[in-house]
Amino acid sequence: MLLAKNDIQLRALEPEDLEFLFKIENDTSFWEVSGTKTPFSKYILKQYIANSHMDIYEAKQLRMVIETKQKPIGLVDLFDFEPQHQRAGIGILIDSDYQHKGYASLALELMLDYSFTILQLHQVYANIETKNIASIKLFTKAGFELVGIKKQWNKIPKGYQDEALYQLINKTTINN
Repeated sequence: MLLAKNDIQLRALEPEDLEFLFKIENDTSFWEVSGTKTPFSKYILKQYIANSHMDIYEAKQLRMVIETKQKPIGLVDLFDFEPQHQRAGIGILIDSDYQHKGYASLALELMLDYSFTILQLHQVYANIETKNIASIKLFTKAGFELVGIKKQWNKIPKGYQDEALYQLINKTTINN
């Protein structure tokens, strides 16, 4: 199965994910990397889940739930999907109770397989704050290369934070 490996799988959002999504989206420790400034209501999240059936070509984004043993533990997103240029951004978030157990690596591998095999993307990129060492290790281990630093890119409470741009080119789509 393309979207499953070992004891995790990637799947579409379901109405039953409301409580998990509410917990994740309103966890202020994630807001700095997600750009969130205000909490999400359950009403808004219900609407979001109801509209999550939209095709990536229509919505320009795709969010999948990372699940282990039929329990949601994280989210992986494709965003800024550009079908003409065959690229998308990628982001991953693992609930703090499940971090440092290899789930992010497996989920990233599955989403990259999906991106390159099914969507036939040419490249995927990740924006990572330069102080986020765990994410940098995750993405470089998966083959992403640092292609630039956006200086003082994100406003944080204590000033500004640089953001690194990492890129992974699908080697099977390179023109010779």
